[in-house]
Amino acid sequence: MAAGSKVKKTRRRKERKNVEHGCAHIQSTFNNSIVTITDAVGNALSWSSAGGLGFRGSRKSTPFAAQMAAETAAKAAMEHGLKSVEVLVKGPGAGREAAIRSLQAAGLEVTLIKDVTPIPHNGCRPPKRRRV
Repeated sequence: MAAGSKVKKTRRRKERKNVEHGCAHIQSTFNNSIVTITDAVGNALSWSSAGGLGFRGSRKSTPFAAQMAAETAAKAAMEHGLKSVEVLVKGPGAGREAAIRSLQAAGLEVTLIKDVTPIPHNGCRPPKRRRV
């Protein structure tokens, strides 16, 4: 190859799936909120997180950050033709309800809301109590 010649990389264009009904997975922890929207099988259509949107530190765990993450993921999923979602919520974070409301406000019809937070049958020892 000659010096100075550039190799042009071709990027494959993201194919547009046509999905009407899907599933929104909201993982809301004490530190962050992650929203993933999938089709009925479980293949991801879009995802977004509070940290990925530029929220840092304590602002990352706010309901507003979760709302923005859900809104961004919903807009990207609606480009694939998504109209209605089942919502599966996991975790104890502050952004749970805000993310669900944001999905509805973005124009998605919420058909089901289910809490799938894993509950231990006395598994790991929890973190020690905070003394403030």
